[in-house]
Formats: sequence, structure tokens, C-alpha cells
Amino acid sequence: MTIRVLIVDDQMMVREGFSVLLNAQPDIEVIGEAVDGRQAVEKVAELRPDVVLMDIRMPGMNGLEATREIVAADGEAKVLVLTTFDLDEYVYQALRAGASGFLLKDASARQLADGVRVVADGEALLAPTVTKRLIQEFSRLGAPKAAPTQERIGDLTERETEVLVLVAQGRSNSEIAAHLVVAESTVKTHVSRVLVKLGLRDRTQAAVFAYETGLVTPGG
Repeated sequence: MTIRVLIVDDQMMVREGFSVLLNAQPDIEVIGEAVDGRQAVEKVAELRPDVVLMDIRMPGMNGLEATREIVAADGEAKVLVLTTFDLDEYVYQALRAGASGFLLKDASARQLADGVRVVADGEALLAPTVTKRLIQEFSRLGAPKAAPTQERIGDLTERETEVLVLVAQGRSNSEIAAHLVVAESTVKTHVSRVLVKLGLRDRTQAAVFAYETGLVTPGG
């Protein structure tokens, strides 16, 4: 099954470079390009790509605003944010806006293709340095949200809560399966139930939820 990708960047050379790299993959097809956030929103509505490669810093509507609009309009949309710096100030904001992951612009062709596949498959893509930045931001923001969100955690079983914590720590399904000594398919089932019960889009949003509610704490 071919993964259909929309590339959003205000620099033509970047768009063309990514297009060449991705179109060289047998399972990925670049179906369109956009030069800014506003055009990205329009193209997503028109083309319905599987993954949107979104630059953050663009004139006019930036990638953060575009991500927020795209996700609000289509809950199935998957946005992979491109950033020049792994400690970009927009990292936390874009995750809150609904981005499914981050990728540095200097990533290799293999990292780029693998990143698209990971996000298309519903997994989170957070590099260790980005996760560190995310934890620092939660730590800076201080106290977690209160009761209504805390009550939602009560809907989870003990095992589902355990899986959510491990997801928030950035562990993959295979790593969680090894830690809990269960089949990877069982982990996938638990993750799916967690997302449904909490009304979350993907693993990245689950990680954000876990930190914001205090279920996982920086350094915990």
C-alpha cells in the first residue's frame, strides 16, 4: 500500500529534495507540495494525504497554525513536523496542536522515509533530544491539569495505565512487549484501547496526556 505524502516548505529546493528522496521509495508517493501553511490546509482538504511533512517556520501561516487547522478539520490527518533545530521552541506547541512527530531537516534519506512510514502507521516519532525538550517544557509549566482529566485515567485498567506510562516514556511496541512479557499484538490492542478510552489521536498525544495529567513526571 502506497503512502501518499504532501510536502510543505517555503523553500523550493527543500521541497524538491524531499520529493526526489521520497519518490525513490517503492512504497511512498509525493502527491503534492505547498509553499505555506494556508496552502497546506487547502491541499490537505483537496488531496487527503496520508502524511503531511510540515515545515514549522514559514511566512504567513506557519506550520504550527497549519497543523492545528489540519488536525481540527480531519482527526485522521498525520503531520510530521520538520525542524532545523531539535530544540526548536515550537516542539511542545506543535505536539499540542496535533503533530504526530518531529524530524530534523538534515535527516538522511533513510531516516526521512522511515519517519514517514512510522507516522503513517500510527506510531509516534520523537527523537530522544525532542523527548528531552518535551519533558523540560512540562517541568517548566509546573502542575498538571486537575480533576476532569484525572477522572478519565480512571477509565483505564491497571494494565492499560501501565502501557500508557511506557508509551509516554517513548518505548516502542516491541520494547513494551519485552518489558511486560507479552506478545506485541497484545500491546497494540492495549494501546488502541487507551487511545479510544481517552479520546486521543495517536501515541504522541497519549504521551502529552500522560505528562499533563501527572501520570508521568519529568524524570519519572
